[in-house]
Amino acid sequence: MATFGIEEEFLLVDPATGLPAPRAEEISRALAAQPALPSTDLPSPVGQSEFLACQLETSTIICETLDDAVVSLLGARTAIAAAAASAGIGVVPSGAAPRIADTPAEVTGTERYRAMGKLTGAVAGEHYVNGTHIHVAVPSRDSGITALNKLRPWLSTLAALAGNSPFWRGMDTSFSSWRLIHYRRWSVQGCPPEFADAADYDRRLARLLGSDAVLDSGHIGWAARLSQRYPTVEVRVGDAQLQAADSVLLAALVRGLVLSTAAAPDSHPDPELLDAGLWQAARYGLGGRLMGVLGDSSAAAEQVDALVDHIRPALDENGDLAYVLAGVQRMLTEGTGAVRQRAAYAAGGWDGLTRLYGSALTTGA
Repeated sequence: MATFGIEEEFLLVDPATGLPAPRAEEISRALAAQPALPSTDLPSPVGQSEFLACQLETSTIICETLDDAVVSLLGARTAIAAAAASAGIGVVPSGAAPRIADTPAEVTGTERYRAMGKLTGAVAGEHYVNGTHIHVAVPSRDSGITALNKLRPWLSTLAALAGNSPFWRGMDTSFSSWRLIHYRRWSVQGCPPEFADAADYDRRLARLLGSDAVLDSGHIGWAARLSQRYPTVEVRVGDAQLQAADSVLLAALVRGLVLSTAAAPDSHPDPELLDAGLWQAARYGLGGRLMGVLGDSSAAAEQVDALVDHIRPALDENGDLAYVLAGVQRMLTEGTGAVRQRAAYAAGGWDGLTRLYGSALTTGA
């Protein structure tokens, strides 16, 4: 059984205006001062500032089971909600800021982030996007490359399930994931290329780092990559999720894919088809069609079924099958985060959307 971890990014906002609030360092300090999570052996939740001063990132413990992830995520989310409420700040579990100011975003004041902001210019000024990043342990970097190559055709299916950013600048974008569209403005992004082995990955990464297009390896924005900090494959295609259950479902699917490498078909879809599939997922979510693992096109719901069938043995072995089947059924019936956001807005306007953010943040998984 491979261990895994989940990183979640959240947006801090002014409750009165809904605009981003650059107070992540304050909330991070408040979280660090909290005691360990009650009734568990988990450490106190840690939140750290992200690229923008209004973004907060948290990470789970190293998880062996989905229950580990549920407890860790809910503990951190509950702590964030409490710390933010004490500071008079709202927390938005969405892949993009539904409202932004006319002035450029405030970049977090570390040397690295200031350099990244200078390099990316106006792109950084609107980088109000948040993701869910799934790490799955691999025994070696070469095995990680094999897993990375084999899961590439499934990235659009994961993205369709994970769409949770329909609003931008106070308007409905008509997209399920505006975050994925926004990310297309970055220098290195989208579906990663296929690699021969870890040496090939390192060679090509070094050439990118030798250019003036990226600042460092952490600036490589592929939807999946080898982690530079951990012995993991890191899948970054998902928006920040409304509920902890949504993030845990993504983690179970990604771990299943990594563990199903040997059973994956020997397919080499054209890169332009994989890129088009990510656009389809961003635009339509589960309501449209996607490019399949063999380069074909079918309904997104059929692709989800195909994904579950492909990784079913790994899910069964891990004890994750029942959770995944229930989670996928919930997504297909209740909708992705984007669908639920639109429903909340249709029923109650911006107040309804704000209520959804507040309740979903700490809803059980």
